[in-house]
Amino acid sequence: MLKRILVTGGAGFLGSHLCERLVEMGHDVICLDNFFTSQKANVMHLLDRPNFELIRHDITLPIWLEVDEIYNLACPAAPGHYQYNPIKTMKTSLMGSINVLGMAKRCRAKVLQASTSEVYGDPEVHPQPESYRGAVNPIGQRACYDEGKRAAEALFMDYHRMNGVPVRIVRIFNTYGPRMHPYDGRVVSNFIRQALAGEDITIYGDGSQTRSFCYRDDMVEGIIRMMNVADNFTGPVNLGNPEEFTIRELAELVVELTGSRSRLISKPLPPDDPTRRRPDIALAKSKLGWQPTMPLREGLERTIAWFRSIDISHYRPPTPRY
Repeated sequence: MLKRILVTGGAGFLGSHLCERLVEMGHDVICLDNFFTSQKANVMHLLDRPNFELIRHDITLPIWLEVDEIYNLACPAAPGHYQYNPIKTMKTSLMGSINVLGMAKRCRAKVLQASTSEVYGDPEVHPQPESYRGAVNPIGQRACYDEGKRAAEALFMDYHRMNGVPVRIVRIFNTYGPRMHPYDGRVVSNFIRQALAGEDITIYGDGSQTRSFCYRDDMVEGIIRMMNVADNFTGPVNLGNPEEFTIRELAELVVELTGSRSRLISKPLPPDDPTRRRPDIALAKSKLGWQPTMPLREGLERTIAWFRSIDISHYRPPTPRY
């Protein structure tokens, strides 16, 4: 069945790929974005499609639309972006959620919240299952994002329990791929940008901290499957790649794949930076029949090819320190 679908944050890295998939599926897609951290270029190729519409709007302000489904992806998701304006980040998570949930209640629409692995903080349990409640510093530099997303999950479940709104919650682990903002502060984009420029590659700490990297196509597939899951399963459900790599291993692989002569240099670890991060995806496997398929090496090759194809001068660093 074809639906009218709203994607907030639809011009962002993941949002633009989600819009692309939904348009190809034939749905009537409304992309809403305020372009705080995203690029209009990400969705330019969709503007002439009859089933795609772009609206410039800040989701912290109310908007009235008639839709069947809402994917709520609106929020700066990278440290370089969400720490640039932490109050704006928190407003987007809280007020944005209230606005999309109000719309979903009025329209009787299904609504999916793009939450994050950051709700687990610096985890004391490894890998992280959905039952783990996290170890988050509520007054730290990352709290605007971590606590904003945790509060948004609470709002989604309260609207579900109190008003019967059909909600879905996914917790997204590190994701990468073409259309990443080169200056978003994420480790993959930092390393590729520095390697292609022949600059020193900055590793924070000794590089022994770990992450799990999921390619964008796998992530979009998981998000769509969660929205369309048959029963009343609300989640939350982890979406991410369970393969674990150290930051140093990632840096060395990027240097190899780019053919760069960049050196690895170390800087102090930022406050509250998680030491380990790896999803337990047993629930996604059982409920959604989903697991990632893209190997890191191949995904990085595709991402590096995209970075080589862009004019990096068209992208603005979000903060002076980048």
